[in-house]
Amino acid sequence: MWSQRLLSSIFLGGQVFVHLLKGKIHRRNTLEQMAAVGPDSLFIALLTAVFVGAVFTVQVAREFIAFGAGNIVGGVLSVALTRELSPVLTAVILAGRVGSAFAAEIGTMRVTEQIDALLILKTDPVDYLVIPRVLACCLMLPILTLLSLVTGMTGGLIIATNLYNLSDTSFLDSARNFLSFWDIISAMVKAFCFGTFIAVIGCNWGLTTTGGAKGVGESTTTAVVTSLLVIFISNFFLTWVMFQGAGSALLQGF
Repeated sequence: MWSQRLLSSIFLGGQVFVHLLKGKIHRRNTLEQMAAVGPDSLFIALLTAVFVGAVFTVQVAREFIAFGAGNIVGGVLSVALTRELSPVLTAVILAGRVGSAFAAEIGTMRVTEQIDALLILKTDPVDYLVIPRVLACCLMLPILTLLSLVTGMTGGLIIATNLYNLSDTSFLDSARNFLSFWDIISAMVKAFCFGTFIAVIGCNWGLTTTGGAKGVGESTTTAVVTSLLVIFISNFFLTWVMFQGAGSALLQGF
């Protein structure tokens, strides 16, 4: 059953792509979903980023200072946040907050026959329900990732300067030297892909819900678990494709 629903998610993603090529976008629904995905998720995403940056700095700074390499703490944090922590953790937050909401909302519509009512009114559920949610996640998740990156660096800077007496200038300089434009692009690409997966899986699990209220609860839980699984697996392959070969960040930083 799970594998069948995962396969239907792939077909739903194909439907979304075809419909988007035809320019079928419900603007009002899209703006409403963008508000739900972006501004409404901003606080928890930034709060998480601050503490992730702070914890990472605590773990890295104490070891690097012992080796006399305290001047590259900011660079290591910036690379870790940009390439992995910001896109992945922001996607995890959205999977739990937004993906579950998509599955629950559309699943409730399915079991209460509101989806059937849309079909009777000649309204395509993919155009009316799915595409606005996919667009909202694809557009908002990269923005949230960028903001999380900045906030995480701020949290790391506060810890480095106050707890470990590192210079804020050397912290920021090493971050600038370590980071490349490709790192930012890779974070945006990852966030875009993760947003697509979260929205498509959440909507598909909602559309395929059966069994009344119990089915809605099961669909919501399974949608979140599946989204997290797909995020972690796809993150490996995206990282593998984007960062092949020997790294040069440390060479640039020194």
